[in-house]
Amino acid sequence: MAERALVWAHRGASGYAPENTLAAFQEAIDMGADGIELDVQLTKDGQIVVIHDETVDRTTDGKGWVKDLTFDEIRALDASYQNLMQGGEVVKLAKRFEEYESAQIPTMEEVFELIKPTKLWINIELKTGIVFYPKLEERIVEMTKKYGMEDRVIYSSFNHYSVEKIREIDPTAQTGLLYADGTIDMPSYGKKYGVKALHPALYNLQFPGFVEECMKEGLELNVWTVNEPQYVEMCKAAHVHAVITNYPDMAMEILNQGEKL
Repeated sequence: MAERALVWAHRGASGYAPENTLAAFQEAIDMGADGIELDVQLTKDGQIVVIHDETVDRTTDGKGWVKDLTFDEIRALDASYQNLMQGGEVVKLAKRFEEYESAQIPTMEEVFELIKPTKLWINIELKTGIVFYPKLEERIVEMTKKYGMEDRVIYSSFNHYSVEKIREIDPTAQTGLLYADGTIDMPSYGKKYGVKALHPALYNLQFPGFVEECMKEGLELNVWTVNEPQYVEMCKAAHVHAVITNYPDMAMEILNQGEKL
């Protein structure tokens, strides 16, 4: 068991660099994070790319669904944007990382190549809740094995069918169930489906007995998205396994206080 909670950089160190870009992942490495969290989808021509939204509108200067764009079209976009969205449309440019204006949407292979020489974990979220990408589960498991990263990858998704499919493809794969709120008896549910961890939204830690039940069932807790010091303290007190945050440097500073390193 880790002496402190692990720190996984949410879409990379996305508080400091454009989310889900190689720059954000390199920032996480440089800050000493224990891992990164990212999202995978498929382009029109079948490339596994790293991007959170099902469209490119919020995080790039482009427009359209990832599934409808070729890799070359996606690669030509500037991924340094943080546009404000409303009703699926860009309302305004909320923020732009000017120093990263050449940032691109990376392939998953590029991320593996960056992370493999390090000791970092990768939490791979499959974005299959809206678009059911054909054979994404098979392909990401195959790619993980190609890079020999099985012992440092955990797969998660809000689509629990995808998580179950990962386990069918590779029963030894490490998996976690992503969810937001309002779900009753998630520890029993996680135990039933044989996952390694639950990935709850932060506020689930408030439910009476929840953390204790997870420990009883042998489930790790990897909590998102923990961006404020008082909530890192909450996670520390709950002895969660991993804190998923946009600010890995802040989280590590708090988690390291009073810990034997």
